[in-house]
Amino acid sequence: MNMICQTTIARSTAISGIGLHTGQRINMTLRPAEAGTGIVFHRKIGERTVTIEATSANVVDTQMATVIGKGDVRVSTVEHLLSALAAYGVDNLHIDIDGPEVPIMDGSAAPFASIIEEAGQRRHHQSRKFLAIRKPVSVIDGEKRVSIIPSRFFRITFDIAFQHPCIALQQRSVKVSSSVFRRDLAPARTFGFLRDVESLKAAGLALGGSLENAIVVDDERILNPEGLRFQDEFVRHKILDAIGDLSLIGYPILGHVRAFKAGHDINHQLVEKLLDTPESWQLLEFSEADVEKALQMAPQAFASDLAFSKG
Repeated sequence: MNMICQTTIARSTAISGIGLHTGQRINMTLRPAEAGTGIVFHRKIGERTVTIEATSANVVDTQMATVIGKGDVRVSTVEHLLSALAAYGVDNLHIDIDGPEVPIMDGSAAPFASIIEEAGQRRHHQSRKFLAIRKPVSVIDGEKRVSIIPSRFFRITFDIAFQHPCIALQQRSVKVSSSVFRRDLAPARTFGFLRDVESLKAAGLALGGSLENAIVVDDERILNPEGLRFQDEFVRHKILDAIGDLSLIGYPILGHVRAFKAGHDINHQLVEKLLDTPESWQLLEFSEADVEKALQMAPQAFASDLAFSKG
């Protein structure tokens, strides 16, 4: 949702589900927040509540999922929820959670998209800041590559390559919007290989993983009896993950991301490199008059001029 006003949800909403790694039942409540709050998790541990802002500075692990934390308190697997919030343009939100990870639900972002739609959105009378890419930035880690170049919109082009007959080479390019996200990306599920799932469970991880919340493949076939939701569901999910990971930069992005074999680790490296090279981007903010004008007009009317109308 490309709007120049900050937003939050219109009313509180709740969702519950199993944690992918702990197998625990986890309850989560999304609450409206004032302008300038950002996305904030409130992890409840007994009588104590620890507040963790969803920003790159609080990322503590990217091996199995994107994990944010403060001290010894963590919230894992935040990327699917953050992806939905970014795609729908939700800037400010309080998230109360009573477990160590965001519930995996069905392995996709569709349940989160649904609760955002059900909660509705409320616009603040305060402008958003957009991070507009001015110079290309790249990160290379072995075969993994990710870069971002200037663009008037937020676009992701992603390539994956697996030596597996059900995956092989897949590529997709998406101009990110709430409608495209809901239709083409949100339903795409996370995936894993049977051999890895077995070893993870032996190590006490992925205890909540099942065919109900992930695509699982053995050496030759997809084990889920219902099959795939999209022929290229694997690369669609990678794009979904990238949207969530990149949202941790703290601003909606105007740029074209190009990724090859990328994952949470290198996505985070790109965010860190961007923050370390402020000459490669510019923050765009609109005046109060622009905001008032936007409130009287359809957001689409501003979409084509959004990136460069302020310089």
